[in-house]
Amino acid sequence: MKRLRLEAVMLVAVLLGGCATAPFAPTASPNPWADNYLDVSSMEHYRSWGTYNVHDPSCRKIGDYYYMYSTDAIFRENRKEAREKGVPLGYIQQRKSKDLVHWEFLGWAFPEIPQEAVEWVRSHAGGEGATNIWAPYIIPYGDKYRLYFCVSAFGRKTSYIGLAEANSPEGPWTQRGCVVKTDNSSVMNAIDPTVVVDASNGKWWMHYGSFFGGLYCVELNPQTGLPMVEGDQGHLVARRANYRKDNLEAPEIIYHPGLKRYYLFSSYDPLMTTYNVRVGRSDKAEGPFTDFFGVALADTTNNFPILTAPYRFTGHSGWAGTAHCSVFTTDDGQYFMAHQGRLSPQNQLMDLHVRQMFFTEDGWPVVSPERFAGSRPRTFSSDDLIGEWEVIRVQEPLYERRLNAGQILWGEGELKDEEWNISAPLHLTEGGRLDAEGGTWTFAEEKQLLSLTLDGERIQNLIVFAGHDWEKEQETILFTGLDARGRSVWGKRVR
Repeated sequence: MKRLRLEAVMLVAVLLGGCATAPFAPTASPNPWADNYLDVSSMEHYRSWGTYNVHDPSCRKIGDYYYMYSTDAIFRENRKEAREKGVPLGYIQQRKSKDLVHWEFLGWAFPEIPQEAVEWVRSHAGGEGATNIWAPYIIPYGDKYRLYFCVSAFGRKTSYIGLAEANSPEGPWTQRGCVVKTDNSSVMNAIDPTVVVDASNGKWWMHYGSFFGGLYCVELNPQTGLPMVEGDQGHLVARRANYRKDNLEAPEIIYHPGLKRYYLFSSYDPLMTTYNVRVGRSDKAEGPFTDFFGVALADTTNNFPILTAPYRFTGHSGWAGTAHCSVFTTDDGQYFMAHQGRLSPQNQLMDLHVRQMFFTEDGWPVVSPERFAGSRPRTFSSDDLIGEWEVIRVQEPLYERRLNAGQILWGEGELKDEEWNISAPLHLTEGGRLDAEGGTWTFAEEKQLLSLTLDGERIQNLIVFAGHDWEKEQETILFTGLDARGRSVWGKRVR
């Protein structure tokens, strides 16, 4: 009998030991699509552009799909070839996806640029401009969908923001008129619209603008989607000191109901190279907005935090132009950011980047260091974090470039060495030690927050989560957060 009891105890011990969870290790997982799309870049392959040729995206969950609309910017665009091959090349690209990973290219929203926009721009720009449609923005209203868009002449304040409506997010779209238009006498530039609805009173506010004068906000009539006061161009909400050289554009406004704050995202610097995302926040949809240090965005100081910037992990040529973002939520309240990424070194190919977004304990948004590939959420233990990592300290660009209308000059489209945010190795060891400079690390498992010492600086409350390593094609552990200076800190476990 004693022998039977002893064997039973041993059996239970073996079973319990077999159920113990081994520490996490990165596991192989192929990328869902390739970064280089040269083989499908010609006009007849447009149906294969699901994640390609994406520029200035606007995304929203509508029904069973995420719908995305973007500027009609195409690598090696050839309109003559498109006509010869029967490609319905038009304006405002449309896509949809069920999982934020695999995207179906639907074609173009409009068959032509609205004539009223063409006439306004060309009559005020010496017959130039109005050759395509920029920066659309989608928002539902009742049982209809409103699509804002802009038409402009490059390097001028001669621009037009229009509105179209449809009964379906896939169109067909009916033009409803002009929202804001500007010319060289205006202090602002009517491009890059984004709209938010005030959670307390239902008022609609459109933020828009560019390096010409900064970002502005105008109240809209919810029933029409047009300005509450005809001809109103709104008030200033953000600008930079040397605005004719230091680019500021591409506002994106959202409301976070849990934090009861409005977040205004914007893009700094040239779109092909050092493009980077900043953010400010406010208690009001129309502002004023302040940054990480409490500085007003309408001041002429460069603002923080900085969320994205050109970066390169080991084993990849790197990404430039990582800005002009769209921020949106899933049905269960998760936040995501979508933006273009330009494949280096030439920075001509435009890939869609979709990143998970989180909010720090201080209420600031941060984004994943890696693109979303459908990784399932899970929690981690301290033992799971022990291993080799790569870390990026995201910094603002410091190199002074010669610019025209906020953009790089021809022939300067590749990044300088000092403009890159490059990963550095880091080893988390047992006992909360780092193998660099005698640093330490701690992990709050209940909140999944990592704190560590980097470059002699203690960085607190980095958010840890599961994600995909695109460079090594594996599932791994990621972290993201902000340092005390309002710069993003990214990490991924590589071994």
